[in-house]
Amino acid sequence: MRAIWNGTTLAESDDTVVVEGNHYFPADSVDPRVLCFSNHRTHCHWKGEARYHSLLVGGELNPDAAWYYPEPTDAAAQIRGRIAFWKGVQVVE
Repeated sequence: MRAIWNGTTLAESDDTVVVEGNHYFPADSVDPRVLCFSNHRTHCHWKGEARYHSLLVGGELNPDAAWYYPEPTDAAAQIRGRIAFWKGVQVVE
């Protein structure tokens, strides 16, 4: 699977975990050069607290377009150490 935004591959891996229709990529498969700090956080009742990264590609910013669960609940342990994308990021085979 590949995550692509603004013509750039953000992540590529044969080892994604799909939860609620979202592909969670291993963190080490994500290009760290495209990730920017974000203060944004949300809470999921069964996965725990999500933290976000913004994406910076080709001079364009996509705020809070990647998320991860640094300490997921036991029910969501399979997404520990993984990052998912949204906000126009295409995930393709």
